[in-house]
Amino acid sequence: MRSPARRLFVSILAAALTLTSLAGVAEAKARHKHTGGASRLSSFLHFTSQPKYAAIVVDAKSGEVLYQQAPDDHRYPASLTKIMTMYLAFEALQNHQLSFDDRLVISPHAAAQAPSKVGLRPGQSISVRDAMDAIAVLSANDMAVDMAEKLGGTEAHFAEMMTAKAKQLGMNNTQYVNANGLPDNRQLTTARDLSILSRAVLRDFPQYYTFFSTREFTYLGRTTRNHNHLLGSMPGVDGIKTGFTNASGFNLAASAVRDDHRLIAVVLGGSSTAARDLHVEDLLDAGFTVIKKRELGQTTTIAQNLREPAPVGAIDRVPTEQGDGDQAGVHIMVDGKAPAHAAAACVTKRVRVHHKLVKRCITPAADVRPKGKAAAAKTRVAEADAQSGGDWQVQLGAYKNSAQAQAQLAKVNAKFAEALSASEGGHVQHASGSYRVRFAGLSAGQAKDTCASLSAQGQSCLALRQ
Repeated sequence: MRSPARRLFVSILAAALTLTSLAGVAEAKARHKHTGGASRLSSFLHFTSQPKYAAIVVDAKSGEVLYQQAPDDHRYPASLTKIMTMYLAFEALQNHQLSFDDRLVISPHAAAQAPSKVGLRPGQSISVRDAMDAIAVLSANDMAVDMAEKLGGTEAHFAEMMTAKAKQLGMNNTQYVNANGLPDNRQLTTARDLSILSRAVLRDFPQYYTFFSTREFTYLGRTTRNHNHLLGSMPGVDGIKTGFTNASGFNLAASAVRDDHRLIAVVLGGSSTAARDLHVEDLLDAGFTVIKKRELGQTTTIAQNLREPAPVGAIDRVPTEQGDGDQAGVHIMVDGKAPAHAAAACVTKRVRVHHKLVKRCITPAADVRPKGKAAAAKTRVAEADAQSGGDWQVQLGAYKNSAQAQAQLAKVNAKFAEALSASEGGHVQHASGSYRVRFAGLSAGQAKDTCASLSAQGQSCLALRQ
C-alpha cells in the first residue's frame, strides 16, 4: 500500500482543498445512516457508476461469483496485461523451455518502451529471474517486451500466443496486441476474464505465484516497492497486480486468503489509487463476511454486506508513466481540475514535533493578533506551543476496518479543519483489532480545547496521552 505518511499527507491536503465538496459527501452519508441499509447500498451503487468501472469478486476455488458489475463489458487492461505475460513465462519455466538463469538481451524495441521500465540499453542483458521480478513489482514495460521477444520471437507473435492462451482458459472477451499493456485501443479484456486469468495463475502455477507477492525489488542499487498497496496492509492479501493508463483508469486484481478461503477481486476504471484500493478492501471484506455468514447458515450477498466506501473524487494521482498504478507525482484535483487557490491553500513548513523535524501543512490566515503587550505575549506563547507540538492526541472514532476509518478521517478533516488545525495531522492507527482515527502533536491544553470544541459541534472526542 502507499506509504502511511504519504497517504496521510495527501488525505489531509486534499480535504483542506475540497472542504465544501467533502462536507456535502459527509452530510449525505449522515442522511444515509438514518435511512437504513438500502440507502447505504444506493450510495455505493452511485459510487460505482463511473463509465470505466467494472468489478467482480469470485471464490478462487469454486469460481463462484459473489459480486459483479459490468463483468463482461470491454475495458482496457493496462498493466494487468502483464499477468498473462507472466503466465506464459511460468508455463515456459514449467516446460523447461526457460530457466531463471537464462539471460534476456535487451533489444532496441524493448529499450524504447515508455516507463515504467528498468532502463537497460540495447545489447545489455538481464537474468530471467530479475526480469520477472521487474515485471511483477516494478511493472517494467521494457522487461515485458523483452520476455515476449524471448518466448515469441517478436512481440506481435507473442501477443498472438497471449490471445490464444486467453481463449484456451475461457477468456472469450480478451484480445492482446502487446505484452505490457501500454495504450492500444485494440487491447481489450473484461473483469470476468481477468478473474479467470488470476484463478488460472493460482491453480496452474502456485509455485510461481509468489512473484506477485513480492513487496519490493532491488536491481542495480535501485529498490522499488510493489504498487499493490494492499500487500502487507490488508490481512490476507498476497497478490497480484495493479495497472494504469489514462484510458483505463486505475485497475487492480487482488487475491486474499482467510481461514482457508481465498477470494479474488478485480476492479477496473477506478478514479484514483486511493479510491480503487479502498473499494477493493471493501469488496474483499464483504466477501469474507458472506462466507462466514454462510457457514452459520445465513443467506446473504456481498451487496447486502457492503460498507460505505470512503469519499472519492478529491484525490487523484496523475501518473507521469503509463502502465503503473503508483507514481510519485501527486496532484490535488477537484472535478478533474486543480483548484486555482491550491497554491494558497497551505504552506509546507518543517517544524519540531517530538524532538524531530517534520513537514507540516500550515494554512495561511489573516493577521488577527490581539493588540497590547499582554495579548501579544499570550499569542507568542500559543504560537510556540502550536509549533513545538506535544505528546497528546485526540481520538475521533474506532472502526472495524480501515475503509470505515479512512472515511471518518476524510469526514472530520473536511468538517472540523479549523478545530483540528493545532494538530500535526490525522492518521488511522490499527491497535487491538480496531482502526482508530487520531490527531496527534497536541499539548494537554490543546487536546482538551480541541475536544471541547468538537463536542460542542456534536462530534464525540477523546483526549489521550501518546
